[in-house]
Amino acid sequence: MATYKEKVGTSVVNYAGAYPGAVEGELWYDSTNKNFNYQYPNVTSADAWATGGNLNTARFRGAASGNGTQTATLYFGGDTDPPFVALTESYNGSTWTEVGDLNTARDALAGAGTATAALAFGGRQSTTAQAVTESWNGSAWTEVNDLNTARERLAGTGTTTSALADGGYITDNSALTESYNGTNWTEVGDLNLARNSLGNAGASNTSALAFAGNVDGGGGGRKAETESWNGSNWTEVNDLNDGRSELAGFGSISAALAAGGDSPGRTANVETWNGTNWTETTNLSTSRNNVAGSGTSTLGVVMGGSNPGATAATEEFTAAGTALGAWSTEANLNTARTDLAGAGIQTAALAFGGSVPPNTGATELYDGTSWTEVNDLNTARSLLAGCGTSTAGLAFGGNEDTETWNGTNWTEVNNLNAAKDALGGFGTNTSALAFGGSEPGGNTANTELWNGTNWTEVNNLGGAKRFVAGAGADNTTGLCFGGNPGPTANTELWNGTNWAEVNNLNTARNQLAGLGTQPSALAFGGEGPPNLAITELWNGTSWSEQGDLNAAVRFNAGAGTTTAGLSFGGDNGPVKAATESWNVPSNVVKTLTD
Repeated sequence: MATYKEKVGTSVVNYAGAYPGAVEGELWYDSTNKNFNYQYPNVTSADAWATGGNLNTARFRGAASGNGTQTATLYFGGDTDPPFVALTESYNGSTWTEVGDLNTARDALAGAGTATAALAFGGRQSTTAQAVTESWNGSAWTEVNDLNTARERLAGTGTTTSALADGGYITDNSALTESYNGTNWTEVGDLNLARNSLGNAGASNTSALAFAGNVDGGGGGRKAETESWNGSNWTEVNDLNDGRSELAGFGSISAALAAGGDSPGRTANVETWNGTNWTETTNLSTSRNNVAGSGTSTLGVVMGGSNPGATAATEEFTAAGTALGAWSTEANLNTARTDLAGAGIQTAALAFGGSVPPNTGATELYDGTSWTEVNDLNTARSLLAGCGTSTAGLAFGGNEDTETWNGTNWTEVNNLNAAKDALGGFGTNTSALAFGGSEPGGNTANTELWNGTNWTEVNNLGGAKRFVAGAGADNTTGLCFGGNPGPTANTELWNGTNWAEVNNLNTARNQLAGLGTQPSALAFGGEGPPNLAITELWNGTSWSEQGDLNAAVRFNAGAGTTTAGLSFGGDNGPVKAATESWNVPSNVVKTLTD
C-alpha cells in the first residue's frame, strides 16, 4: 500500500496550531491540540436553494428582469387572483421594495434586462392580449414602441437595447419571434414549434434559448422541446427531461436554468443546461407554476407563482462549486475620478492618474482601510494602464509615457513604441504586457512587452480593440477581455508568444476593470450599455457570473486577487470616488475525528 508521502509528494507536516502554509487538500498534524486537519475551499458542495425575502404582494404570471442577478432584480405585473396589477418590486438579495408601477396593469407578460434597465412587453388585460412595451430606467417605466403582434403567455430575454420576444398565445399558439433594437420591434425567424407559456434564457437578441411550453391553449400539451437562436434562425437542440409549461427560465445560451412549472400539476423540478444537455438537479423547496426568475445558472432567484393560490415566496439558487464572494462598500478615494489605473493588492493598493476632469496625476495609497495621497505621476493623464504592487508599480499609456513607482516617487523610464490610450495591461514593473487601445490611426491590436527596461513589439491581439481589461501575473501569461468595437465579450489568452481566442464573457461590455491572473481572474463593471455592476470569474477555462458590485460603474480600476480584490473610481454619470472590496471566504479547516 502506498504511503501518504508517495501519494501526495510530501510527508504530513507537524505544526503547533493552525498551519499557515497549508494548501488545498493538504493534511497536517496540530501538535498543540493533537488533531489531524485538512482544508478545502469554502464553496457550495451541491446545487442548493435557500429561502429569500418574500414579495410584498403575492402574485403569479408576473415577469422578471431575466438578466438581473440574485442580489439585484425586478419583478413586475402579474395577477393577485384577482385582479391584474401594475406593481413593480425590486430585490436586493434579501428584501423586496415596491418601486414605480407599470403604466399598463397586466399579467402573462414577458421581461428582459436588469434591475436598473428593464423591458416589459406583451401580456393580457382581462381577455385582451397586449402589444404594449415599457422601458424601466431604474426609477420609472416609460411606454416605448409596441410589439408588432399583441400576445400573452410569451417569453422574453436580452437587454433594453437588444431583446427577444418569442412564442405566446394570440387566438392560437404562436411561433412568432420579434427582435428589439432599443427603438423598434422587428419580426424575425419563427420558432420551429408554436407554443405558449415557455421559458427563455439569453444575453441578447442574437443569442438565446427557448424551452418547454404548451401546444394546447387550454394547458394540455406540455412540451420538453428546446431551441437555440443565433440571431437569424431557431435550431432544435436536446430536450428537457421533464416536459412542462409556466416555468421560470434564465441564464445564457450555454448555461441556463429551468425551474418549476406545470408538468402537469405544479412541480418543483429544476434542470440545468450546459450548452448541450439538460440535467436534473436540486428541486425548489416549493412546487409552483406561473413563476418567474432571474440570474445565471450558478446564482439565480425565482419569485412568485401559484401554489395553488398566489404566492410571495422567493428562493435563491447557488450552484455546486460556487465561491461565495461578495462586494462591500469601503472608504472613498480622496479624489473622485474616472479613466484611472490601479496596482497592488486589497490591503496595499495604488490608484493613479485619470480624469476629474481635467486629467490628473494624483496617486493614492490604500492600506485596507483608507486612501492616502502620495506623490503624483510626472505626467497627468487618463485612459492609462497599470500593474505591479504598491511599492513597485508601473504606469503606461494614456500617451506614450511609462513611469515606475518605488513606493515613494514616480520615475519616467523608456516610452511605449506607440502612443496609445484605452489600452489593457498586466504584469509587474519588470515584466509587463500592454495591448490594444486607441492609437492616432484608430483602434489597435498592437501588443508590447516590457522587460524592466524597454518595450518590444510582439504578436498582436486577434483583433483591434480599445477599452479592454486584462489580468496576468507577468508578461508570459494573461488575459485580455471585453472592449470595443462591440461592445464585445471576446476573451483572448496570451501564452508568452501568441494570443488565442478562448471562451467569451457571459456579458459583452467595454470600459470594464479586471484583476487577478491566468487562470483566476475577475471582470467587473463596464458598459453594455447601460453601465453594469456585473462581475464574472474566470477559472482558466470559462467565465461564470458572481455577485454584482453594489453600484454599476464604468472606467473603474481594479487591484488584488479573485479572493480579495478592489474596485475604485470610475463613473456612472457623475465621476465616482467609490471603493468596493471583493471577498471570498477563505478555506475551511476540517478536523478529523474518530
